[in-house]
Amino acid sequence: MSLPAPPPFFTATALPEGQPCDAWPEQTLLTSLELGGIDWPSSCRNGTCRTCLGLMLNGTVRYDIEWPGLSAEEKAEGCVLPCVAYPCSDLTLQRGS
Repeated sequence: MSLPAPPPFFTATALPEGQPCDAWPEQTLLTSLELGGIDWPSSCRNGTCRTCLGLMLNGTVRYDIEWPGLSAEEKAEGCVLPCVAYPCSDLTLQRGS
């Protein structure tokens, strides 16, 4: 018996608007948000400036860089940097303050 194939994409919901978009596992979450018509703040696109910082309320992401510009405490609290985060599940993301 074979395992079911993973979905080709996930759904990311951006708060506070509640707007969903397709989130593709092979592209950054920021790219998926932008292609989905969601205006998310960004600048450097390499995980250092923190302009795109958000709080992931549910879901999971992975990073291809060893250590994005987040402290261990921020990661534990659910902070993510969408410019370097890749979705691994459906997720809900709240804009940073």
